[in-house]
Amino acid sequence: MQSIELNAIQNEKAEVKKKTLLHYINKISPIIPLLILIIYMAIANREFFTVNNFLNISKQSSVMGILAIGQTMVIIAAGIDLAVGSVMALTGCITAVAIINGGVNPVVAVLIGIVCGVIVGSLIGLIITKIKVQDFIATLGSLTAIQGFALLTSGGLPISGLPKGLLVIGNGNVAKIPISFLVFVGVAIIGWVILKHTTFGRNVYALGGNREAAWVSGINVNLTKTLVYAFSGFCASIASIVMLGRLNSANALMGDGMELLSISAVVLGGTSLFGGAGSIGGTIIGVITMGTLSNGLNFLDISAFWQKVILGLVIITVVALDTFRRRVSK
Repeated sequence: MQSIELNAIQNEKAEVKKKTLLHYINKISPIIPLLILIIYMAIANREFFTVNNFLNISKQSSVMGILAIGQTMVIIAAGIDLAVGSVMALTGCITAVAIINGGVNPVVAVLIGIVCGVIVGSLIGLIITKIKVQDFIATLGSLTAIQGFALLTSGGLPISGLPKGLLVIGNGNVAKIPISFLVFVGVAIIGWVILKHTTFGRNVYALGGNREAAWVSGINVNLTKTLVYAFSGFCASIASIVMLGRLNSANALMGDGMELLSISAVVLGGTSLFGGAGSIGGTIIGVITMGTLSNGLNFLDISAFWQKVILGLVIITVVALDTFRRRVSK
């Protein structure tokens, strides 16, 4: 009898050690690819490992990073937002048209764009929660529809002539630090505070972990899911402001492909595609990794065609690793 109890205790301790080790591995796994990538690129090209280049990476990664913050919350809640790039394009076009064609004050136009982003995100959330359309299908259909609205808003043409005060957000610097990166950091702090220090953030994790259990515990799962997509729309509208400065104009296709980049960065940062696990800190590491990869490929003079191939392989690898992490942790 004592030997049976002793074996049970030993098995329990072994299980605890296994879970602790897996938790530790999950914590450090996002930073390992980044370190390997930086070391390799630094050896391959001496100009890579410079302050100016790292500042350039931070500037180039800011738009993707802002989108990834909203995407993080969506994925933790066991959702996915394929429309985030189109929402960014639509809100950017609305802001630009309001300024150029409507003569609206730039600050007011930016606020209009942000409100539109939140409304569009909320509508996507309502389609998912009220009409019961799956997240993937709802956001995939929304991607096309919203892109169509962006084309209608812009007339299918780039909108230029934006005020310098607005453009500086995307291409200006403060003490050599890109303003766009500071915006990214600000949005990341907002996302971190919401997820880690609010009841809503705990509800998001609960919803992603087990929807039925969350509902039984009294969480309004439909409202939580809708607000998650509203926050993603908010992040997309903020990203559009930065993108306007980067492009010096607005166009309906300026968000093409950004949804895949944001999802890749989020999952590379350790957030599970199955929901219930993830962090803003991990997403930041994932964003920097994706930005470093893109920058490094340019330094190595890899053609744009091969860069697309590599990006596709990275996405497949990231999803495979996420599936492996989930299988091992069970």
